[in-house]
Amino acid sequence: MLEKNNQAPDFCLPDMDGREICLQDFRGRWVVMYFYPKDNTSGCTLEAIDFTAFIDDFRKMDGIVIGISPDSTKSHANFTGKYDLKVTLLSDPEHRVLEKYGVWQLKKMYGREYYGVARTTFLIDPEGKIAEVWEKVSVGGHAEAVKCQLEAFHQ
Repeated sequence: MLEKNNQAPDFCLPDMDGREICLQDFRGRWVVMYFYPKDNTSGCTLEAIDFTAFIDDFRKMDGIVIGISPDSTKSHANFTGKYDLKVTLLSDPEHRVLEKYGVWQLKKMYGREYYGVARTTFLIDPEGKIAEVWEKVSVGGHAEAVKCQLEAFHQ
């Protein structure tokens, strides 16, 4: 897992419209990058809706919100349309970026082990360094906590 003050590894992934989006395109801006397990599941839907609710606040602070999961671009497009999401969703089905950021992890549920996405959020500063990390995110209130942290950096 990457930590605060590490340089955020650069990458390029397709968004929900199939356009290639690269992290370096956002140099000079704050990037809220959250990793989540799956489109259209209860926790992931709530998280995306909450980030969308604060999207104007993030934009006023020169921030962009990016969600990354292993889902396909088609799944992201459907998810975005169904809930009128304003966040940018990126598709990483090969887990390249998930592994780079240390969020593709061994998990256990009902005694079964499997690999999956550990819900994690990174706040990346305008110089491309990780300013804050939230691990094992609990969805309720998380988007607001991230917004408050970004506001604190602006004071």
